[in-house]
Amino acid sequence: MNNEFILQLGTDIDESFFLIGVAILVIEILAGLFKSTLRLRGVADMFVNISTQIPFIVVQIFLFTATYAGYSYVQTNFIPWSFEASAITIALAVFVADFLYYWEHRIAHEVRGLWIHHAVHHSSRYMNMTTGVRFGALEGVWSMFAMLPMVLLGFPAELIVFGSLVVLAYQTWIHTELIDKLGPLEWVLNTPSHHRVHHGCDDEYVDKNYGGILIVWDRLFSTFKEEEKRPRYGLARDFDSINPFEVWFSEFPQFFSDVLKSKSMGEAWSRIVNRPEWQPVESAPPNASSIGST
Repeated sequence: MNNEFILQLGTDIDESFFLIGVAILVIEILAGLFKSTLRLRGVADMFVNISTQIPFIVVQIFLFTATYAGYSYVQTNFIPWSFEASAITIALAVFVADFLYYWEHRIAHEVRGLWIHHAVHHSSRYMNMTTGVRFGALEGVWSMFAMLPMVLLGFPAELIVFGSLVVLAYQTWIHTELIDKLGPLEWVLNTPSHHRVHHGCDDEYVDKNYGGILIVWDRLFSTFKEEEKRPRYGLARDFDSINPFEVWFSEFPQFFSDVLKSKSMGEAWSRIVNRPEWQPVESAPPNASSIGST
């Protein structure tokens, strides 16, 4: 198997999940029209979701090239071992990428400097196929570093890109309320039910179900929560904008304001690397609750 075959296979899988997502979206729209539940606000939110692809794709064009070249350089010059591409190593690449994605995703919720980018994905009050493409422009930067352990393990760049692409492509179809629970599959796979929980801002749903393809990581690391009621989607704070620019940069104004008002470099650093709700001890109100993480 050569590099071109692996990268083309990843593209084919991505396109297949995209077509599945489009089919589900069409059914969602038709169901909304039939039930008279599709409102103008919801349609506007769909367009805002799609609009986030504008800055995201612009960044990704450059980031993908830099990531691939960087992985290849490190692997060629500093790692004396490498996996040969085969059916087994392709499957292993997806498995390892899925494990690393769990931690990438979890850390993006727990570190405010990363959350300000990932919060874009969580800021919609709706759950449909277009929510799955609602991304912060710079989310891919953290992903690039999060997958570095695969380089150290000896995975060539094309297998890393393939594994990462498959993990992300799989998640296209789980952003929907159209599909109910899926029986025994709920024990192993990340499903629409599990991912609805992840997008919920209810207290019991916050920071749960980080998995990409497999939900077993959440079960293993105690971040799993079953869907027991329909979640309230979006950020815990009061944010419900359909202005594209406000959505693209929703967390930036408060983040920079908090950092700039810090009384020391240590406090500024803490505001960047601690959880989104972190406040200095002297200014933290009693029983302070989360201001953003979902």
